[in-house]
Amino acid sequence: MTLEVSKEAAEWYKREMDLEPGAYVQYYIQIYGGIPTAHPNYSLGMSVGNQGNIGEKAEVEGITFYFNEDNSWFLKEFDMKVIVENDELEFVFQEK
Repeated sequence: MTLEVSKEAAEWYKREMDLEPGAYVQYYIQIYGGIPTAHPNYSLGMSVGNQGNIGEKAEVEGITFYFNEDNSWFLKEFDMKVIVENDELEFVFQEK
C-alpha cells in the first residue's frame, strides 16, 4: 500500500490550489466522473481538508496527502504516484 506524491506535484498543489504548509488534500473514491484509475468503474476525487481517520498518507512540502481509512482499500492492489507532466498532474497506478 503506497501513496507517493512528488515534490513537483506538491508544489503544483500549493501554487494552483493556494495551499499553505499544514494543509491536507484528501483523495477519495467515487463511481462516476473524476480522475481515471486502474480500478474498473471507480474514479478518484480530491478535496482540501482533514476528514475522517487517515488510513494512508504522504507528507510532502508541508502538505499531507491522504486516503481516509474507509477508502484506503483502493491502494491494496495498486501503488499510486502523483507526478507533474507538462505542468499538469498525472496519476500513475502500478499493480503490486
